[in-house]
Amino acid sequence: MITLTLAEIAEIVGGQPHDIPDPAATVSGPVVIDSRAVEQGSLFVAFAGERVDGHDYAQRAVEAGAAAVLATRPVGVPAIVVDDVVAALGALARTVVERLGTTVVALTGSAGKTSTKDLIAQLLERKGPTVFPAGNLNNEIGLPLTALRATEKTEHLVLEMGARYIGDIRYLTGLVPPRIGLVLNVGTAHIGEFGGREQIAIAKGEMVESLPEDGLAVLNADDPLVRAMTSRTKARVLLFGEAAEADVRGENVRLTDDGRPAFTLHTPTGCSDVTMRLYGEHHVSNALAAAAVAHELGLSADEIAEALSEAGTLSRWRMEVTERPDGVTFVNDAYNANPESMRAALRALVAMGKGRRTWAVLGPMAELGDASLAEHDAVGRLAVRLNVSKLVAVGGREASWLQLGAYNEGSWGEESVHVSDAQAAVDLLRSELRAGDVVLVKASRSAGLEQVAQALLENSTEGEVTGR
Repeated sequence: MITLTLAEIAEIVGGQPHDIPDPAATVSGPVVIDSRAVEQGSLFVAFAGERVDGHDYAQRAVEAGAAAVLATRPVGVPAIVVDDVVAALGALARTVVERLGTTVVALTGSAGKTSTKDLIAQLLERKGPTVFPAGNLNNEIGLPLTALRATEKTEHLVLEMGARYIGDIRYLTGLVPPRIGLVLNVGTAHIGEFGGREQIAIAKGEMVESLPEDGLAVLNADDPLVRAMTSRTKARVLLFGEAAEADVRGENVRLTDDGRPAFTLHTPTGCSDVTMRLYGEHHVSNALAAAAVAHELGLSADEIAEALSEAGTLSRWRMEVTERPDGVTFVNDAYNANPESMRAALRALVAMGKGRRTWAVLGPMAELGDASLAEHDAVGRLAVRLNVSKLVAVGGREASWLQLGAYNEGSWGEESVHVSDAQAAVDLLRSELRAGDVVLVKASRSAGLEQVAQALLENSTEGEVTGR
């Protein structure tokens, strides 16, 4: 973060100093919410959660080097006390970004946000210092924490914005207004909360409504609900996709023998060939979105293609590919799941597993509401249609719907099975995997299926899945 005095911070957030001997003392380190992450000169933000109250760790944070604590009550150490810590954190982030004048790029979408954010960051780092979130820090806490990592040297700030309800993205863009706003797609993630794709489109479109007239809206030409957002913005529009009308376009899209996407990138300034290190055709759309942002910020088609061809996975458990010494390949995509990402992952598994035995270890998809039964059934059926060798449905009711869909599509006997939990899946796979198999592990985050891949990648064959 830029250096600010405690008096300046108190004024920005509308807080009252408590136990601060020197208001001119400065915060020069990172803003953190975990006392274990404190560095010299940090600002420790104390949140009162359901299980842990950060105020109880204020003393420890100051002893570790924090200059002060942002809190809702006096804590016996230097503190700035506010009524609402979340609102104060957001106010601080907005002021810091306004003072810096860095280019803010924000993106949203139902699927692919984190992978696209990682691609954008790797492209823009070729132009200059770039700050972006680790993982998917995309809510009212994670977004300002990311923004506050920006310094005077930061040229680009890339922010991911998530939404569960209409108004969420409007709130986030109010905290840190973007100049470039990107909408990837409108799918069915969180459809249980929103009530339908049209409502999701209303929420995602808040991104482009926030843009200034001299800003840029980057929209998916292949998604009708996204493309229609052109009418909701005052900003200039740049379309990406495989459609002929896209300004940044992918042609001759294909997969290599091992399942990596390749295509010819067309931009308004030229074209160049791309062969990605990532797995799955769904990354083509992510790459084209990132290319559109990079084009706007001055990279040539050749520079973009080179960067996309070299880009890797920066966030854990998202198509994370690991091969065991015995030749079994694990694809750990267990960070999250929705119907769109499930379908993409299954297709990637099949492409990677040509000539090999493929396993789809799938768990529940959360927050689908009344659509849950139909969507789980459809994923089970797709696994059969794609000729996945083995489907292992892990968990309770929703997982049973996955297996039932596969059964009804024609998967009988040992081709599909329903097991109760992650440990049962580990036990099954440990007894049946053989050299050359390819295993996809995917579910919503709450299912904790990353533990399946982790347990089976351990050197010891005695390891068990730990409880959550």
